[in-house]
Amino acid sequence: YLEYGVENWGNTYKSSLQPLYIFQKRAIRIPPPAKYGGRHTVTLIPGDGIGPELLSHVREVFRFSCVPVDFEVVHVNSAAETEDDINNAITAIRRNGVALKGNIETNHTKPPSVKSRNNLLRTSLDLYANVMHCQSLPGVQTRHKNIDIMIIRENTEGEYSSLEHESVSGVVESLKIITRNNSLRIADYAFQLAREKGRRRVTAVHKANIMKLADGLFLQCCREVASGYPEITFDSMIVDNTTMQLVSKPQQFDVMVMPNLYGNVVSNVCAGLVGGPGLVPGANYGRDYAVFETATRNTGKSIADRNIANPTAMLLASCMMLDHLKLYDYASLIRNAVLVTMNETRLHTADIGGQGTTSEVVQSVMRVIQSKGQLTAEL
Repeated sequence: YLEYGVENWGNTYKSSLQPLYIFQKRAIRIPPPAKYGGRHTVTLIPGDGIGPELLSHVREVFRFSCVPVDFEVVHVNSAAETEDDINNAITAIRRNGVALKGNIETNHTKPPSVKSRNNLLRTSLDLYANVMHCQSLPGVQTRHKNIDIMIIRENTEGEYSSLEHESVSGVVESLKIITRNNSLRIADYAFQLAREKGRRRVTAVHKANIMKLADGLFLQCCREVASGYPEITFDSMIVDNTTMQLVSKPQQFDVMVMPNLYGNVVSNVCAGLVGGPGLVPGANYGRDYAVFETATRNTGKSIADRNIANPTAMLLASCMMLDHLKLYDYASLIRNAVLVTMNETRLHTADIGGQGTTSEVVQSVMRVIQSKGQLTAEL
């Protein structure tokens, strides 16, 4: 390890040894060994819109920080009507276990037989839990302060079941699927996460007053699971009231769990509360696989290739991925550099009131990372 001390920060390694990070005059443990010589292979799906450029910047930051991750890039053509590309991506994720992706555009003008690539990926891999941590970030001016909400969204059924038909001309039936097994599973995930994170309250979001059977079943399952977590307060709220409460007093929420469509609505509202879609990362977890992306799943097509997209959400999503791989030191290094750039240097992109470009923000993040290395050398 002496060969790769702090004096080699950011240099190319001469062997497969991992770098030794030293903070506060003590050594930090090296991340656990991975497959293939101590390095992790991660599937990377660039997606559409701003996805390719943001993921290119993530790779740049990873190389600069000497993160022991290799990317297997798999392109998905959203314009194709066949599913060959997305099936290749799914196969790659099954092989590697983890993916980082940009959002894949879903064109609503295509025939009903052409399914959302994003949805196919999540259902095929049974990525049943979508997790978004929505919190106020330092240095970002917003109407509401001190927001800290964890949103747990069922990711595989509900209105996203893609079961529609037009038996009579002009009359379309769209099936919303809610199952007991999947409702219990996502509720238990939410309560387990609340317990692990020391959270005190879980709120189930529903529309059981109208959809008495479907949302009624979801709510019943949440109540059943709640009985096994007596230390956590459980309550429920109708989805329309939830959106009003979020924009009036978001601080009242702690952990929220909900079916698929409500999760889409609530996560976008919450992202807006803390500064917009460019700031919030998201993760999709299943029993065997995990896929990380921006929380609001926007392609950002209107600002693609203009060097003005906010890279924060994608960088933070990559940090969530590193935490999942148990590369905690690298995750903390990059995450802290992002927050320092946002708060101390005040280098902001246009979406949060600044004039910085995407590449300028990324360069600032890397300068902060480099300064951490210089501080380490002085210690």
